[in-house]
Amino acid sequence: MEKIKLTQDESLSIKISYPLLPSDQQRLDLYFSLPDEMGIGPKTLTEEQYFHSSIQSHSAYYSDQLHLPLVRSRFVSQQKGEQTDYRLNLNLFSYQIRIALDTDITHTLKLKECEDFYPQAIELAEQISGLLKKLRRYTPPDKKLKAFYENADNYLSWQVEQSFLKLLSRAPKSADYSSERNFLLALCRRENQYRADNRYNSQLTLSDPNRITNKMRLLQRLIEYGVVFQKQVKNLNSNLNRMVRGTVTAVIMAFVTLLVLNARTNFTEVTIALVSMLGIVYGLREIFKDDLTRIIWRWIQKGRPRWKVIFTHSVSKVRVATQTLWLEYIRNRDLPQQVDHLFQTRRQQNKQAAQLLHFRSDTKVNSKSFLPGYDAIQQRLNFNLTPFIRFLKKGEGRLYSLDGSKITKQAVERRYQINLVLVHTNKQHQQQVQRYKITLNRSHIINIEAIRSTEIN
Repeated sequence: MEKIKLTQDESLSIKISYPLLPSDQQRLDLYFSLPDEMGIGPKTLTEEQYFHSSIQSHSAYYSDQLHLPLVRSRFVSQQKGEQTDYRLNLNLFSYQIRIALDTDITHTLKLKECEDFYPQAIELAEQISGLLKKLRRYTPPDKKLKAFYENADNYLSWQVEQSFLKLLSRAPKSADYSSERNFLLALCRRENQYRADNRYNSQLTLSDPNRITNKMRLLQRLIEYGVVFQKQVKNLNSNLNRMVRGTVTAVIMAFVTLLVLNARTNFTEVTIALVSMLGIVYGLREIFKDDLTRIIWRWIQKGRPRWKVIFTHSVSKVRVATQTLWLEYIRNRDLPQQVDHLFQTRRQQNKQAAQLLHFRSDTKVNSKSFLPGYDAIQQRLNFNLTPFIRFLKKGEGRLYSLDGSKITKQAVERRYQINLVLVHTNKQHQQQVQRYKITLNRSHIINIEAIRSTEIN
């Protein structure tokens, strides 16, 4: 079955990615076990707050076999198609180069021996030079199209230079391969000079690392147009929520009105007792209205989907996939048997009181076929864990030890552990179940450890 990957994304976020085939349907369930000492619950962090601030969904065309030699030359001249075709083909070509270059650089960095590393690096340099020549073979005369071309050319040139500088900075050291190293450095200098000759970036931008980096991130997003899908998030329960609040308010107001009429009947004149009684009645209304609305609303929306995410192609505006999302706090008795069993396999000292948070995603692919060269799209979910640690204690502790007659102390940091069970179900109802231990402190994730993985047919 399709393999799902959970990895660390940034210092305090995790990324979950899995491929989707044409007309595919997949379900993903995540069960977070958050220790009570974190202070996370429905009153401190609502589901809506966490979803809108810390959960991001991303979908794009994907190929796991994309390497530099396999990048297809989708770059065509203006005469072979419309303006939208030109931009889409240009972006597909540029996007493929970026993904393939990242993949091959990562594979090369795993080679620790010089006799393996440098020949592979030289081969990559020759391949990327050939692809850049294909890109630069045709410069569109139209100003609008030329702007698209310059953005892609500028970004790819900068990305190639950065990738090979990164490769060389981590390369194994050896005086026997100085000529190969100089060849790679010459490629970096050549691309740097190429951007300068074309005046792609101002001197002010080049002098500030933050400005040039942010500009390249913008250009990266521009070349993703037509490849990364646009998304629209819809709240599925907004009208139902309004109806619940209106109904509760109407019932409470009817009850309050009845009490007011009875009070006016019993008190023929305006007295202190009447005013006091009316004040108490209206005070009780304000107290119970919000609490009653919250209780009824949580009961009604339990188990109901919360949001729908619609992914559309940014050029054709055709719907590509639909994602339905759930997010809610649950009790231990609501856990599926296999998930509860995995939580129970923890060591006794790790079985501390915890709040359970359940996330579910049902994804349906509407497209029956993808663009040529792509047999799948990649679905990616990013979870920022920062809201989970905002109530944690700051600072470090001290560990004292006795070394002979001397007392020594060492600084130790406070660490916390989140248990996570992932359940992935594909179209054939096969399930992949895995438990993770996420160890973190207030500043970053220290370790993500996969504990157990099973496949159930």
